[in-house]
Amino acid sequence: MTTYSVRSGDTLSGLAQRFNTSVGSLQKTNHIANANLIRVGQRLTVPDGFQAAPSKGGSYTVRSGDTLSGIAGRHGTTVAALAKANRIADPNKIYVGQKLTIPGASGGGGAAPVPSKPTGGATYTVRSGDTLSGIAGRYGTSVGALQQANHIADPNKIYVGQKLTIPGRSGGAGTSNPPPTTGGVGGTPGTSGGKGGVSVAQLRRIMPNLSQAKAEQYLPHLNKAMAEANINTPRRKEMFLAQLAHESGELRYMEEIASGAAYEGRKDLGNTQPGDGMRYKGRGPIQLTGRANYRAAGKALGIDLEGHPERAKDPDVAFRIAGWYWNSRNLNSYADAGNFREVTRRINGGYNGLASREMYYRRAQDVLG
Repeated sequence: MTTYSVRSGDTLSGLAQRFNTSVGSLQKTNHIANANLIRVGQRLTVPDGFQAAPSKGGSYTVRSGDTLSGIAGRHGTTVAALAKANRIADPNKIYVGQKLTIPGASGGGGAAPVPSKPTGGATYTVRSGDTLSGIAGRYGTSVGALQQANHIADPNKIYVGQKLTIPGRSGGAGTSNPPPTTGGVGGTPGTSGGKGGVSVAQLRRIMPNLSQAKAEQYLPHLNKAMAEANINTPRRKEMFLAQLAHESGELRYMEEIASGAAYEGRKDLGNTQPGDGMRYKGRGPIQLTGRANYRAAGKALGIDLEGHPERAKDPDVAFRIAGWYWNSRNLNSYADAGNFREVTRRINGGYNGLASREMYYRRAQDVLG
């Protein structure tokens, strides 16, 4: 078995993805009761069952729906090797059209753990912490192939206990079949994403400090979330985007800069266990905060956010949380009434940063009105 020493910034879900295994397997092998409690220097045993398959090297252009873990699995390499070869600081931040160097076997890219046997139409039961991209990488197939084989419309919506058919190699495993642009990475720059959407150009006019690359990466997730939450009129979109711009520094901060220690012991946020303040600090464009809110959002979206709070900053989840939070406070009705102050109060609990929020609202009105 392979061993790994935990480093600063590591999470069990991130390590599971890196080694093409599951959070549950790592927990079971290492007798870890709480997946959120690992420590720097802790030695983990990575379960056996995978063999190395060297990458052939080459290049790849990111397409809508791609994830770095999916690309790694498809090309027989690892997320870490791809990130290193392409100087990618955050593996969740890639964009449509980005050219990636696929490290070859001689280039130190490392061998990717892939199934020791071909995927001949096996079945897999979804476990806590699983993602479709992680499962695809583990079995040497693609997210698109898994979606097609299991009639999954939204790759972000799988649930614990769900039985998945793993497509065999004759069924297209290992080939890319991107999902619609509203559900994946990137999207077509400049398109509105339908009735509830905005364009890259509009988004950047409202949030001028947001880079073109990040705007393209976030747009499909943002538009999808607005469509799901019925944020589909100019006034609703203007107020929603104004609040997000203020809360997240124009979508540049998907995790609160502060440690979260200030939230420790805040029973009004549901922080009742030691470490809850830091574990459930503000994440995502709406800055979801507190164990109780993570639990409620996760229950509504079918994602174990209480067990895996770091997922709240992933774009595919973060914008859906923002849409859920908006609807859970009935904010469309206040937007329809033009009551921006009440929208602010229901998001913030007061009027902190009201001048900034109003500035973004006026800017959004100029762009979308």
